[in-house]
Amino acid sequence: MDLALVPEVDARKALAGRSLHLRVLAPVGGWLGVGRLRVLRTAEIGDRIELVCGYESFDRLRTGSGQARD
Repeated sequence: MDLALVPEVDARKALAGRSLHLRVLAPVGGWLGVGRLRVLRTAEIGDRIELVCGYESFDRLRTGSGQARD
């Protein structure tokens, strides 16, 4: 089953009843995921399915002084 770029919620529904392991890729530092969380890769590992997901984009978090934070 090809789930690439499918929203994570829809992928979990399609895999209902299966044992899942969810990983979310994110940049290092202070970032906020924006948009839908989508499946980037699936892998069958033993008796479970691993979903590697990522947001459509990321916004850098700002400190109180307006400086970007890493």
